[in-house]
Amino acid sequence: MSETNQNIVAGKVVVVTGAGGGIGRDIALAMAREGAKVVVNDIGASVTGEGQDAGPAQKVVDEIRAAGGEAAANTDSVSEAASAGRIVQSALDHFGRIDVVVNNAGILRDRFFHKMSVDEWDAVIKVHLYGGFYVSRAAATHFKEQQSGNFIHMTSTSGLIGNYGQANYSAAKLGIAALSKSIALDMQKFNVRSNCIAPFAWSRMIGSIPTETPEEQARVDRIKQMTPAKIAPLAVALASDQSASANGQIFAVRNNEIFLISQPRPVRSVQRGEGWTPQNVLSHALPALQASYFDLDRSGDVFSWDPV
Repeated sequence: MSETNQNIVAGKVVVVTGAGGGIGRDIALAMAREGAKVVVNDIGASVTGEGQDAGPAQKVVDEIRAAGGEAAANTDSVSEAASAGRIVQSALDHFGRIDVVVNNAGILRDRFFHKMSVDEWDAVIKVHLYGGFYVSRAAATHFKEQQSGNFIHMTSTSGLIGNYGQANYSAAKLGIAALSKSIALDMQKFNVRSNCIAPFAWSRMIGSIPTETPEEQARVDRIKQMTPAKIAPLAVALASDQSASANGQIFAVRNNEIFLISQPRPVRSVQRGEGWTPQNVLSHALPALQASYFDLDRSGDVFSWDPV
């Protein structure tokens, strides 16, 4: 129960994609604990997207039901429009409506850019970015008709800030942030909200981080403190009507810390009355702007302190 002894998403129907394990599983369980009816979507694939297994989704459904909640399993893929539509339809078939979509499904195909294959690029973009669009678009029609709805998308500091070997994942995750903002702008008049969470959590998706040196092992040990369950409270809070003021925002969760992430805005400008030539761009504009250049940093450089 919540601190106010009132389930804050009672009666809402929530679709959580990629909910068979990790962050999605904990979000699904937390939504159910707070009174939501949950569609647990997971195709049961490997981290890289191969294979299919109905077991993970059904196991989470069984957990929710054992605790007295309501849930239904769905094993359709987010990466195709037709199957993504079936995920949303599953909510309608089982519970008669849909109120919240949590776009969490994802895969990894990490590779340094100069070695990345077209297939590795395409597979990750299809699940994360296309998947986020397909499921959201399928729900959007219902949200518009009922004049209410709520999208919560998982983004990543790999896209918002940067990381090695993740051009496909980073591009998709930054695209999701833009997708969420566009949904928020286009659908606010229908009382529909859209926000992002960038989660820091130990899960199988980052379980392949190397631990060959004491420093690497220490880093992994710190990451392991950040369990997937730490992400769920913010996701449930954003699903609640009590968070109505949050729309078009990007949050991050790192263990017990919650951050509001900045969005790109101009930081410095330079102008020249007679206009610019390539020569005076080089001699004037770029030198004037250089003091405000951003470092070529990664997520770990920006979040450089130990998790709280």
